[in-house]
Amino acid sequence: MKATRLTLMCHARTVAQKLARFPTNEPLEMDWQSARGSRSSQFKGAPKLLCGPELRTRQTAELFGSTMEVVAALRDCDFGRWCGASINDVQTSEPELLQGWIADPHAAPHGGESVAQVCTRIAEWLTTLQATPGHFIAVTHPFVIRAALSHVLQSPAYNLIDVEPLSSIELRFNGCWRLRLPGTDPEGVS
Repeated sequence: MKATRLTLMCHARTVAQKLARFPTNEPLEMDWQSARGSRSSQFKGAPKLLCGPELRTRQTAELFGSTMEVVAALRDCDFGRWCGASINDVQTSEPELLQGWIADPHAAPHGGESVAQVCTRIAEWLTTLQATPGHFIAVTHPFVIRAALSHVLQSPAYNLIDVEPLSSIELRFNGCWRLRLPGTDPEGVS
């Protein structure tokens, strides 16, 4: 049985990330047009390129190839009324609500999605993907990657995971999902 290989790639940096703001549908900070296709040789073979529907994930996906499938399940967390707000401003104006949201994965004081809802959405998507062998590159968001890792590792460590722009992790499914930390050995197995 051929395995399902999933490379989760975080989108490139945005101004919202740089300014510590809850995201909106903002573009990348970098000049992605001139870098289009620049990372297409990063992966061997012909992996299927997936991305979330937001502008920042579609622009990042173009660094890896020109043909991508937009997958709604890979969308970012819905931050409700906090979209675009500075995290420091929310900490000042609604400290109890922000702390409650961080502490309780089922809380959604902003009127958007709770962490538990994001984790459930991603767990369901991973279940649909595990029956499809091959290599997938999914360009998505820190929240989505954290949810996938929490699911695969069966851990509530969601808030203990930091995901940097353009970082990636690899998951493999061959009877169960496993985290795979690829090395840099050019002679290693792909």
